[in-house]
Amino acid sequence: MSFFKKLKEKITHQTESVTDKFKDGLTKTRNSFSGRMNDLVARYRKVDEDFFEELEEILIQADVGFDTVMELIEELKMEVKRRNIKDSSEVKSVISEKLVEIYNGNEKEDSSLRYGKDGLTVILFVGVNGVGKTTTIGKLAHRFKSDGKSVMMAAGDTFRAGAIDQLEVWGERVGVPVIKQAEGSDPAAVMYDAIRAAKSRGADILLCDTAGRLQNKVNLMKELEKVKRVIEREVPGAPHEVLLVLDATTGQNALIQAKTFKEATDVSGIVLTKLDGTAKGGIVLAIRKELNIPVKYVGLGEKMDDLQQFDADRYVYGLFADAIEEEAE
Repeated sequence: MSFFKKLKEKITHQTESVTDKFKDGLTKTRNSFSGRMNDLVARYRKVDEDFFEELEEILIQADVGFDTVMELIEELKMEVKRRNIKDSSEVKSVISEKLVEIYNGNEKEDSSLRYGKDGLTVILFVGVNGVGKTTTIGKLAHRFKSDGKSVMMAAGDTFRAGAIDQLEVWGERVGVPVIKQAEGSDPAAVMYDAIRAAKSRGADILLCDTAGRLQNKVNLMKELEKVKRVIEREVPGAPHEVLLVLDATTGQNALIQAKTFKEATDVSGIVLTKLDGTAKGGIVLAIRKELNIPVKYVGLGEKMDDLQQFDADRYVYGLFADAIEEEAE
């Protein structure tokens, strides 16, 4: 049985609406990627060195990342030789299989969030301005609240004009209280107040916004370290997650940001926003492979429930949906 058929069977047992979100959200990437793949297969009936060279270019243009592409091409060459594949159309299924393997490594990557064993769970959000950090916090607050959790938010981005107001708007929209201080206040003091308030109200989850200044990495590091120290002192073992929010439409620039924040703080997971707005959805693989940080959530549209927990099988299905459906018929 081909990998396409196995994948189709696998995701059939999962929630159909979520699978459809991945399919719809990756339309731009799929149309670009699959269109070029189909053209490649049509021009090369046999699998040779020229075929692999052009495939390499297609993958790099999808922002899969140079190192990841080189590894993938080498593995594909070995697999094609091992299975004695002559027809280029059979390579698509092997590519999808290898993409899942590259993302998951030796075992399936767990994209679920870590929670506090008892009491309050604190999740810290980091990332530059304009990547959709506040929107991500608001959408996750809605998600947690829909799951019956008691949620609060901390307006720790006290430097950007309007950041506190923006979080408050989300708080009103999803019915979640926001703990804040005046613009220009010490972010660590905001976190202290927010944790005290969350404890006194018996909240389950506290979502903490932070400033996204990258101009001075030293200041960023000091600020994040101070914020984390306060959180850790008030809630031992916290923050339970440090989620870095990246904008998928910025491509390789998102990778540069990720490397900077990884140096500044212990990033435990990535939230990749606006994946539906780019034809370069291969950035998911580049981030996972080059940084060894799991992608925990992806933004697949504008709606409240379009922020979805990442799943490598659904992601690859989204990339190859047309070919998979065609083979399943």
